[in-house]
Amino acid sequence: MVQGSANWNTELSQEWLQNYVDDWVSFYRKHTSDGKVASYIPILAEANQDHLGITILGKNGMAIRSGDVDIPFTLQSISKIISFIVGCVERGIAYMLDRVDVEPAGEAFNSIMHLEMKQLKKPFNPLINAGAITVTSILEGETSEEKIGPILDLLEKMLGYRPKINKEVYLSEKLSSTRNKAIGYYLLETNFLESELDVTLDTYFKQCSIEITVDDLARIGMILANDGVNPDTQEEIIPRQEARISKALMLTCGMYDASGKFATYVGIPAKSGVSGGIIAAAPPRVREEELPFLEGCGIGVYGPALDDKGNSIAGIRLLRHIAKQWDLSIF
Repeated sequence: MVQGSANWNTELSQEWLQNYVDDWVSFYRKHTSDGKVASYIPILAEANQDHLGITILGKNGMAIRSGDVDIPFTLQSISKIISFIVGCVERGIAYMLDRVDVEPAGEAFNSIMHLEMKQLKKPFNPLINAGAITVTSILEGETSEEKIGPILDLLEKMLGYRPKINKEVYLSEKLSSTRNKAIGYYLLETNFLESELDVTLDTYFKQCSIEITVDDLARIGMILANDGVNPDTQEEIIPRQEARISKALMLTCGMYDASGKFATYVGIPAKSGVSGGIIAAAPPRVREEELPFLEGCGIGVYGPALDDKGNSIAGIRLLRHIAKQWDLSIF
């Protein structure tokens, strides 16, 4: 069934969709053996490589959940989208984009080389580590507790509960993130940072250590897909312009230096994290035929086995398959 194509005109019931997704998750779970869990943050190395789960949430309340959907994990780089949105709301879009660019980096997410060699006036984009650390420094507040508060506030508005910071992951990152500290010192030397280095890095480690599930990612993705409006309540949680800029960044820069291939073969705004999470926001689309989630959907994926770019290897393959079968691409 994985390689086949469904007759969606007659098979759009939730039961049919659930059966298909269950089959696809079972098939792509085998691909987890092709990747490895992140080990440079010691506690992330404890994740079960074989885990794979997905939640797809539509505007009409339809939810498809399959695989390991109840496993908590941390946002890691997915938090960069949230901190960027908070920064834009607090300081204004123009202010943020004057300090962080929106161009794909073409380098590893934790690279420092391009900053020094190209003598950039600002980091390439807010979704690589240098850009994200710069964004975190811009957030309002004198302490990490003050800076992290609005990030948790925004997540609480979207999720309906206030997520917690996983203290074990936070401490593991704080003690082991030598590369991020090096990036921070370079940003400090070149006057990119707007708050003290220790405060900035502490906030960054905390935002990466916020614990969520694939259900949470799907809900955030659904709100982004709906231009910042919660379709259940019609409340605008994220201003439309901020939501749209964030989706553009996710499409062009969200999957590290594999973003171009992901945009080409999957075609959905998405952001990954080295814990194995992927958030995707599939906006509404116009098609002549009836297809699943034509009104848009949010997708959350968890698969901690990563490829050499730092993305969930089975998660990307699963998303690519679903995007092709359901014609989710925005192109």
